[in-house]
Amino acid sequence: MKLMSKLFWLAVMGFFMTTAMAKDERGSTAEAQALVKKGIAHIKKVGKEKAFADFNDASNKDFHDRDLYLFVYDMNGISLSHGANPKMIGKNLLDLKVEGKPIIKEMIAALKTKNDGWIDYQWPNPVTKGLETKSSYFEKNDDYFLGCGAYK
Repeated sequence: MKLMSKLFWLAVMGFFMTTAMAKDERGSTAEAQALVKKGIAHIKKVGKEKAFADFNDASNKDFHDRDLYLFVYDMNGISLSHGANPKMIGKNLLDLKVEGKPIIKEMIAALKTKNDGWIDYQWPNPVTKGLETKSSYFEKNDDYFLGCGAYK
């Protein structure tokens, strides 16, 4: 009986440790917001061209942390930088809809009334490759905006 009890408690402890580790493998909304602020500071320091290249470079750990990465769009919906999918860069994604939700259009609309905001939507997680709910913080900077989201 003692052996069964020990095995049970080891299994319980293993479950909670695995759950805690899995949670640490995901970025938080606070970390996403901080990464946007860091990105804006980087643009001011090195300029748009160099900063956008840094954001696009998946090996640059300053702007890629677990499932966190930056994306940048101009106010017309053109992708200027995308840390998880370089194929999106240069494309007008204003009318992009995810499950019927025009996410870029909604971000731009929100930025017409204030300098930043949050939006929830479904998006492929670059780590798990699955479609997951993502809460993204976005902030306007000049004539474009930066965003970063945390998967829930």
